[in-house]
Amino acid sequence: MDTSNVENADPAGASQGATSVSGTSPGVRLPAFDGLAAAVLDDRGAVVGWTGTAQDLTGFCADEVHGRPVRELVADTPHGLRRAMSPPATGRVRLRHRCGNTIDVTFRTTRVSGSAGFLVLAAPTPHVADHQHGAALLRALSAHNRITVALHDTDLTTVQTNATPDALDGRPVQPGARLGDVLCAEDAESIEAVLRQVLETGVPVMHRSRRVSWRHHPARRHALSLSAFRLEDSRGRPAGVAALYVDDIDQLRARRQLDLAHAVAERVGGSLDITRTAQDLADVLVPTFGDLAAVDLAEAVFDGDEPAERLGGGDLHLRNAALAPATAAWPPGIRCGNLVPPLSDHPLLLRFQRGETVVYDRDEFVALIGGRQLVGQFLPHGTRAVMVAPLHARGVTLGAIVVWRTGPSEPFTEDEVDLMRQIASRGALAIDNARRCTREHRAAVALQQRLLPPATTDTPAAETAGVYLPTGRGAGTSGDWYDAIPLPALRLALVAGDVIGRGIPASATMGRLRAAIQTLADLDLEPDELLTRIADLVQRLAAEAPPGDHDVMGATCLYAVYDPVTRRCAMASAGHPPPVLVRPDGSAEAVDILPGPPLAVCGMPYETTTIDLEPGSVLALYTDGLVHRGAHDVGDGLQRLTDALATSCRPDRALDETGRALLGHLVDEAPRDDATLLLARTRAVPAEDTAHWQIPADPAAVSDARAWTTRQLTAWGLDDLLFPTELIVSELVTNAIRYGRPPAELRLIRHHVLVCEVTDSNSAQPRLRRSRTTDEGGRGLFLVAQLAERWGCRHGRNQKTIWSEQPIAHAH
Repeated sequence: MDTSNVENADPAGASQGATSVSGTSPGVRLPAFDGLAAAVLDDRGAVVGWTGTAQDLTGFCADEVHGRPVRELVADTPHGLRRAMSPPATGRVRLRHRCGNTIDVTFRTTRVSGSAGFLVLAAPTPHVADHQHGAALLRALSAHNRITVALHDTDLTTVQTNATPDALDGRPVQPGARLGDVLCAEDAESIEAVLRQVLETGVPVMHRSRRVSWRHHPARRHALSLSAFRLEDSRGRPAGVAALYVDDIDQLRARRQLDLAHAVAERVGGSLDITRTAQDLADVLVPTFGDLAAVDLAEAVFDGDEPAERLGGGDLHLRNAALAPATAAWPPGIRCGNLVPPLSDHPLLLRFQRGETVVYDRDEFVALIGGRQLVGQFLPHGTRAVMVAPLHARGVTLGAIVVWRTGPSEPFTEDEVDLMRQIASRGALAIDNARRCTREHRAAVALQQRLLPPATTDTPAAETAGVYLPTGRGAGTSGDWYDAIPLPALRLALVAGDVIGRGIPASATMGRLRAAIQTLADLDLEPDELLTRIADLVQRLAAEAPPGDHDVMGATCLYAVYDPVTRRCAMASAGHPPPVLVRPDGSAEAVDILPGPPLAVCGMPYETTTIDLEPGSVLALYTDGLVHRGAHDVGDGLQRLTDALATSCRPDRALDETGRALLGHLVDEAPRDDATLLLARTRAVPAEDTAHWQIPADPAAVSDARAWTTRQLTAWGLDDLLFPTELIVSELVTNAIRYGRPPAELRLIRHHVLVCEVTDSNSAQPRLRRSRTTDEGGRGLFLVAQLAERWGCRHGRNQKTIWSEQPIAHAH
């Protein structure tokens, strides 16, 4: 047999340097060995062919072993091998080395085709073991359907891979393919950039997460963990890249669930508005958890009430509160505000009503909503699975979360059911908090509105219209109020105030202050004096409040009194924004008034400001909720209000309509504070309807006063009031001359009532008393009280006025 080709099969043999080979005798230093040692034996076991790698392994050259029995090279021939007629197919022996030591090798033999000889391949046993372990590792990796091993050459072309049709996109990956043949172009470019970096730098990449889409299924996203290592040839030159693509779906799902739970905790519950909370809950679920989401709530929840418990099918009185995404192609029957249709008595519905989170497939959900005839109305297109979770909080089921997965989406897993149960629990608490806030807000608003006066009034002094808009946020109202109080002598008191705090306590404080102001207004106090007394009252209320509420007891207030006879308005402010005056010519400006301290502060004086008002002027009193808007400056808000009043206050437009339009224009959709606006269009008493007479300091002037009164009433055509008016004038003038100090004045005012006033310079308060039978006097005020419809006394600076009113039957 010609063995020359076998001898020269590996002429180069080994590299230059020495190394120790494990498995050899201690201390042996052998040339570096790389490859398989090959030898050819004849039918007698003699060596007839010897390769360079065999020389590298044993140290013997071909001339030294040619023709010698191979047994002479074996240091410890196994007993079975000595008697064998032919070499075994495989085995393990120790070969002699030329230096006198031995080498543990593993061999394999095969008969040479066409001859009686054998080809023997041998390698050091440790090398073979490493190869076997590596091969076993590669087989294990290749057999794992969630790990794809790919070998890429320097052009990043796939040379070898274990990818199967199931592992990727249903299409086998052939040698010679590139990543762009499997993945979408953008994903392929991204991964190839990483592989190219590994190939150029030699720095491996470990566990680099990637989201990819298959080229033939771009809608499906998959999570991969990429690890890559550079391959090198025997000379250390880059030969390619080995890449491991590990299916990372479990880790991705776990991260996604953690992120979703964090998003729910962060975004849901930040609002105390029921609809806003429901929308936040729906928005956070899409698209992370499902393709479509809806939140349905019991109708009672929207009103802040607890829903009744229901079991079984039928009308559950649920209404849709939120949809996500709102721009999706929802079926006609699913719209925000729509009622949920009656449901069939399905077993899964009963499980839901007992508090379980349930998953329906398409057919089960169709059966739940009442059959296929309703599919077009209530089933989103392409529905694959539906999850329904009850919103159960504090022993009450408030509604449900419904999540749909459509198209190629994956079905729901048990882990996702558990996650939805946690999300629904947190969402239910947030919605129940909003429900309770709504209930308290409604109660506070109802109390506030019951404590406010009628929205419109019509008096001789002015027509008024008040508008109140409660806050759209928080737990309740903030105690804003307005008032229009008719006063004697046809005058009108206008009030606007704002209590510190929110909710029912603020409304209750507002009610107490309004009642106090009405009581003090009847005493005809000057505005500054009235506010001083109200400030004292607020201090007493603060002292009565619980210890933690002392610092939150207070209010601002503007009090104004308009006299249609003098056409003058006196006003004082306790830390309240100034009123705005709109003149008949349409010009508008804020009244220059010096504000005093808020009502919570005592010991500081208030100042009265008096202005002249033309008939037809509009005086606007308001609270700061009307001029505070977001981050805008209060001055800017006042200017916007002034401009809006100048535009809107037209003589031909009703005041209540003007007020509503102004609030709609100036206040945010969800105001952070209550907003109150009181508009008063002034009137004037004509000069011919008033008469004045100076009272001399002479008892004889009483008869002159009666005569003057008779002439004036006759001129006005009030003959039917002559007798009672003469008696009233006689008594009041007599008291002014006897007990008062000059100067004194008698004034008559004609309107729907006849007003009789006597003013003197003595500020002492007259007192009504019951005289005894023997008393000669003390019956004057008693007679006045019997003859007049009402009477009273008001004080001015260094003077007092006793007044009476009598109705006029044919008032003009």
